[in-house]
Amino acid sequence: MFLRSNRRTKDGKNHTYWSLVETTRTPDGPRQKTLCYLGELNSSAQARGLRTTEVFNEQGEAHQLKLFPSHVEPPADDPQVARVLVNRVRLERTRQFGACYLGLELWKRLQLDRFFEEAVDSQEADVPWSRIAAILAINRLCAPGSELAIEERWYPATALDDLLGIEEGKINDTRLYRCLDRILPHKTKLEQHLKERYGELFGAEFDLLLYDLTSTYVEGAAEKNPMMRRGYSRDHRPDCEQMVIALIVNSEGFPFSYETFDGNRADVSTMETILRMVERKYGKARRIWVMDRGIVSEANLQAIRKRGGQYLVGTPRSQMKQFEKELLKDDWTRVRPDVEVKQVPIPQGEETYILCRTAGRKEKEKAIRSRFSTRIEGALNRLAHAIAAGRLKDRNKMERRLGRIQASHSSVNDLYEVALRDTPEGLRLVWEMKEDRKVWRELREGAYMLRTNLQAGTAEELWSKYMQLTEAEASFRALKSELSIRPLFHQLEPRIKAHVMVAFLGYALWVTLKHLLKRRPAIIPKESKSGVDNAQPLSPMKVLALLSTLQSADIILPTTDGRELRLRRVTEPTAEQKSLLYQLGISLPERFEPNRKCSVDSAIA
Repeated sequence: MFLRSNRRTKDGKNHTYWSLVETTRTPDGPRQKTLCYLGELNSSAQARGLRTTEVFNEQGEAHQLKLFPSHVEPPADDPQVARVLVNRVRLERTRQFGACYLGLELWKRLQLDRFFEEAVDSQEADVPWSRIAAILAINRLCAPGSELAIEERWYPATALDDLLGIEEGKINDTRLYRCLDRILPHKTKLEQHLKERYGELFGAEFDLLLYDLTSTYVEGAAEKNPMMRRGYSRDHRPDCEQMVIALIVNSEGFPFSYETFDGNRADVSTMETILRMVERKYGKARRIWVMDRGIVSEANLQAIRKRGGQYLVGTPRSQMKQFEKELLKDDWTRVRPDVEVKQVPIPQGEETYILCRTAGRKEKEKAIRSRFSTRIEGALNRLAHAIAAGRLKDRNKMERRLGRIQASHSSVNDLYEVALRDTPEGLRLVWEMKEDRKVWRELREGAYMLRTNLQAGTAEELWSKYMQLTEAEASFRALKSELSIRPLFHQLEPRIKAHVMVAFLGYALWVTLKHLLKRRPAIIPKESKSGVDNAQPLSPMKVLALLSTLQSADIILPTTDGRELRLRRVTEPTAEQKSLLYQLGISLPERFEPNRKCSVDSAIA
């Protein structure tokens, strides 16, 4: 690592700029990479209008210094002169900067800094609670971890102390926990604030609401939390107690609201609570609810109709039997190369049914049926041979073994007629395929049915609206993967609810970044097999990973009189990072604002 001088002539004057350069190894050999720019040092004792740099001592007292390279003779008897030993310059206190700076910019664009200042900063504190809330949300976006992990590993490695103006040693897990307690009561106002900001920033509308549920489990017994119960685990952790999270988003994935339920709460029983909650917060406006069949019941649909709402929902497959003749007809409308739909009006009814059929889904379900049919037939044959060979003689044992076979192949068990019968040769297991069931299964494979009370729209339009439910599923994927909402380590109910709220804040930042990238698509080159570069759009996680290499650091400039000058700078972004920041409308600071001791250039005796 060394300082490199760069000469430039401007307005008839020669200027010398200095940059900090590092030599790195690459597959193409050694290369020199510019880490950051120091700026201009004075180059001559006879120069006029010498450039001064503002520095601070350890007491925070500011004064000006005129910096010269050590080989240049400065003006005599000038107390403001410092001669820098350019061959001894080094870099210290490197911090992660790019990703957390992006997170803070998103936080400000959503005006969450102002929201939490008004909500939780009424009382004086060593560190304003609004800034602690920012740390929690930015961590959830950039590197999700527990409060202890934030204190011990993540926060000390970031530049958030500079960006938020927090003194060293002020962030600990206790303060983070206390912040959770303070932000939780503002959940409703937060949801309303975000809804308004998404409308202002992106023109987001919330007349079409996508509703879905997921679950997340807790580590430990959580004996003091009555919400934690064992129930249907979408995380495949039935051994853990869990809670259920309901999320409402619009057709573009912008969050509208969320709610938490006991872990053993059935999906269909949540709808009434959600309807009352939405009415209480946002009034009785006519809304279109889109849900999958796991949440649908006649009582729920009646509740929506009673409130003047509209719905477009999936239906249980058992209801398709009454439309068997429609499945056999050829009057389908192809909306995509592999998707067909048809509208089935109900005579003298207020609802419309839409039959949908997907080629890819049909092949998948056919393969699953074939695989399980092969397995159950193999198991039945083995059991039949064991009985015929006399290795299994007890009828009770035969029935128990048969029951286990049927239970482990429940998806195809209804296709087979199986019985233990007395024959002249003795007790035998006999089975055969139910041809009518097989024909019906083949007919319905790849098909599903939608149900709506919407009076307008073609089958294609209604199918397209239902497909927007994937935005809700994408929201849960982001919460569970990129934002790591699971598992929960808190044991108290308010803390767990606050943890979900922080994850909701992290998702708010994530979806904002996602739509900024859509509005100003950022692309990266990707080499194809043919050697041609293909433009690939960047996802939020790729953007965070790309910017995570940007760091802030202190350039230490030793002087000939034994002092060390400390200049805090941001490392030089690559061309790809510059392009991305430009597309997002984000400008990096050349240096930190000199209004905080922790963030300014300083002189160390």
